[in-house]
Amino acid sequence: MVKDLSKAKQAHNPAIRDRIMEVEERMKKLPGAMFGDCFPLKHTFVDGAYVREITVPKGMLVITKIHKVCHPYFILKGEVSVLTEEGVVRLKAPYSGITPAGTKRIVYIHEDTVWTTVHVTKETDLGKIEEEIIAKTFDEVDCLPEYVQGFLEGEKLCLGSM
Repeated sequence: MVKDLSKAKQAHNPAIRDRIMEVEERMKKLPGAMFGDCFPLKHTFVDGAYVREITVPKGMLVITKIHKVCHPYFILKGEVSVLTEEGVVRLKAPYSGITPAGTKRIVYIHEDTVWTTVHVTKETDLGKIEEEIIAKTFDEVDCLPEYVQGFLEGEKLCLGSM
């Protein structure tokens, strides 16, 4: 089956984006809040790609980083509720989707979950990969090259990576 990825656009909703950032700021102040890579990770490198697999236990609330580039993801095990700028969706494994550039999520883990992402890169240094694929702020994403900026504004399509 061939999926049409031409509709894999990130809706820009400033109200939800602000709410996600507000929740993140409030979570940072909670005792026991964890930061960075808090759960078991598996890193796999293949020619031209980095595959990242994370295992998250049931009952966790996770706020993701801001993604600079469009990439596929796969939920191999578990069930989650995800808030993005497009709203809330509940996803159950097995599931695959596309993360548009500019995405930041709040994810509630209903069941122990294994979530895998695939990133096109020739890098194998995890620090350099993070610099390539993760933005520190939405302003950084909004200042990306014109073709990515157009994507964020809904003018262009996510057609994949070279």
